[in-house]
Amino acid sequence: MNSYDVAVIGSGPGGYVAAIRCAQLGMKTAIIEKYDTLGGTCLNVGCIPSKALLDSSHHYDDAITHFEEHGIEIPGEVKVNLKKMIARKQDVVDQTTKGIDFLMDKNKIDVYHGIGSFKDATHIEIKQGKKTEEIEVKHSIIATGSKPSTLPFIEIDKERIITSTEALTLKEVPKHLIVIGGGVIGLELGQVYSRLGAEVSVIEYMDRIIPTMDGGLSKELQRSLKKRGIKFFTSHKVKEVTRKGTKVTVKADDKKGKEVSFEGDYCLVSVGRRPYTDGLNAEKAGIKVNDKGQIAVNEHLQTNISNIYAIGDVVKGAMLAHKAEEEGVFVAETLAGQKPHVDYNLIPGVVYTWPEVAAVGKTEEQLKETGTKYKTGQFPMRALGRARASMDIDGFVKILADAETDEVLGIHMIGARTADLIAEAVTAMEFRASAEDISRMSHAHPTYAEAVKEAALDATDSRPLHT
Repeated sequence: MNSYDVAVIGSGPGGYVAAIRCAQLGMKTAIIEKYDTLGGTCLNVGCIPSKALLDSSHHYDDAITHFEEHGIEIPGEVKVNLKKMIARKQDVVDQTTKGIDFLMDKNKIDVYHGIGSFKDATHIEIKQGKKTEEIEVKHSIIATGSKPSTLPFIEIDKERIITSTEALTLKEVPKHLIVIGGGVIGLELGQVYSRLGAEVSVIEYMDRIIPTMDGGLSKELQRSLKKRGIKFFTSHKVKEVTRKGTKVTVKADDKKGKEVSFEGDYCLVSVGRRPYTDGLNAEKAGIKVNDKGQIAVNEHLQTNISNIYAIGDVVKGAMLAHKAEEEGVFVAETLAGQKPHVDYNLIPGVVYTWPEVAAVGKTEEQLKETGTKYKTGQFPMRALGRARASMDIDGFVKILADAETDEVLGIHMIGARTADLIAEAVTAMEFRASAEDISRMSHAHPTYAEAVKEAALDATDSRPLHT
């Protein structure tokens, strides 16, 4: 029987990063993955493939909507080859997962393929088909991630009534894609197929899309996507989804209680994700799981069994790949006797639609709820020379700062490349910058980043330079 200092169950961003850091710190490490490829949901059927399709569809959208204005003329009709687009997406996934294989070899991490199940707190069985083997471990890190959620009355057939997983491998562009859920995943995949020619209708239970983000971002994103042809039905409660042949019917009640019916050829169910612990046999190790299906952990990400930890989507908090990565490093360094920290307030959230949406820190709604006195600075992207040059004029940057100390409490942005730009905001807030600090920093011209400086100037004493 092989013995390890650490065994990581699950090879998503949290799991493989935890394994790498453990190995770097001198621990003999194993990683256990249910599927044939490493990388988990994010690399195989989540973050990476969805971004590949978003980028491909963006190129196509630019070609048919903006190229002529840029003075680029394409003879003949611009067409979508969906099969080739999906194949390129898979190439990106394959390259990325092979990169994880390389990192495991480089760091001398033993990789086991199969379902990892606890036999007890220090022994894990790994089952792959008829083959079963057992390893002994001093510490375990559970990083089994999450799966798409559904509603109890919806039967996912994976053909016409689908989750995000199936939406990444469609054989045709839908005529009418009905998206249930106006969160990140539904909007991103909805925009992919909207760009490719599908009619897209988004049905959201809450009164606005991306409801966990700042209200200003929700309003601006909906306005921008609506201009691009996506239809929104907020405050609608879905109550029935049925399929007959190639026709899918969705029935919902609007905010007045009136029944509304939608008909399409595909329905994407995107109502969130649930922690995944199937086959883990957590109870055999004595691990507590809460009523939400999450593994209960303390502030050190330690379960009630002292030598077993859990990270990522399977524990409380936002289901984000980069949050899982930070937690993986945190646990590895904790096991090595170090004293790491994760500031959950400074983990950014991003929506990779176009315009992109990104945020870190407190929302305006949260500050109002806690009675915090704050001031606001905001700057529109359309006032930037860089935005006009690229024709990406939708959006803004909003900075929320403490009314007395001027410390930045939250930064919320929507526009071109804000997914990358949010790192500036995280860095500033990590060092507890004031709005004045940001306003005094030189920002290259012309860039989208200038909107951050201008918003900071507006928050400081209402003195933006370019509005």
